[in-house]
Amino acid sequence: MVGVWLGMFPCIPFGAADGGGTITGTVKFSGTPPPPTPINFGAEQQCALAHGTTPPMIENLVINSNGTVRDVLIYVTGEVPGQYAAPTEPLVFHQHGCIFVPHVGAVMVGQPVEVRNDDSVLHNVRAQSKLGQAFNIAQPVQGMKTTKTLLKPEIGIPLKCDVHFWMTGYLHVLAHPFFALTGPDGAFTITGLPPGTYTLEAWHGTLGTKQGTATVTDGGAASLTFTFTATP
Repeated sequence: MVGVWLGMFPCIPFGAADGGGTITGTVKFSGTPPPPTPINFGAEQQCALAHGTTPPMIENLVINSNGTVRDVLIYVTGEVPGQYAAPTEPLVFHQHGCIFVPHVGAVMVGQPVEVRNDDSVLHNVRAQSKLGQAFNIAQPVQGMKTTKTLLKPEIGIPLKCDVHFWMTGYLHVLAHPFFALTGPDGAFTITGLPPGTYTLEAWHGTLGTKQGTATVTDGGAASLTFTFTATP
């Protein structure tokens, strides 16, 4: 089972074959992290009020308190032996307090992606696909839901709301279930891999990519650590 971090809302597990091998690891940050920056909601006071007295931070780069990185996609590159059905449960992006929750989400090809407007203000969501999977949905009414299903693997589809320039995020679409997103501890676990040697990539919208190799046996375990370095 592959766990995927989805922020403040429940995570959606992705099914893989029983047994197989497991790869665990951590994504670390080396250097001085940039200071957290509060979102400036400007005249949109309804957005600010949704967060009480503590404004949310810009999430383009979140360094956890233990020196790890949140919202990094870890996935097996290339093909993996076997056939894997996409989950029918949708990944839900909430437009909540004028931010996308989660900031980053990942699905399998054919798994529904649902966007919900939780706010009493106009939102839209624009997915900037490079593979012909772009969409632009207006959601003027609180409680409005729209579902899309993407049929091509694509890493790092930018999401944005054109009404509120600070609202950004990413959607990843994978051909298999062997992926995970790092959460507030910077860790990841990918299970159920058929025995073999695999190349894994760590992808982050600001920091770029890192690659590593791991070999797993049936019932065995391997570990990987990815380290991103602060740019000067």
